[in-house]
Amino acid sequence: MNALLPDGRNVSVQGARVDVALDPVDAEDTVAGSPKQGIAELGLIGDAELGIWELRGGTVTDTEVDEIFVVLSGGASIELLEVPGSPEESGRVVEVAAGDVMRLVAGTRTRWTVADHIRKVYVAAGSDA
Repeated sequence: MNALLPDGRNVSVQGARVDVALDPVDAEDTVAGSPKQGIAELGLIGDAELGIWELRGGTVTDTEVDEIFVVLSGGASIELLEVPGSPEESGRVVEVAAGDVMRLVAGTRTRWTVADHIRKVYVAAGSDA
């Protein structure tokens, strides 16, 4: 891992300016548009991964890990397609924008619709952030 905030160091980064290389989203996860996404690895705290994720221009689906994130810039409409243990939440749509904080439960199937971009800093349990 080439972490921007390595363990044992007191350092900072400007999250809104970190270079995030973007690649096309896999065809099976693309619903609309020509979305591109990327991650900049920040480091670890215990077993939790820290990173900056960016998605541009389109609609994609995903299966989430246990995660808390803060939107740094842009925004998205996140539809909760399936929520493990909480079927009453399925179908709910959450709008997020810069400054918003959200938790996603592991196993939740989501559909992200992004008109321009979303950039978030996340803390995720496990290794599939």
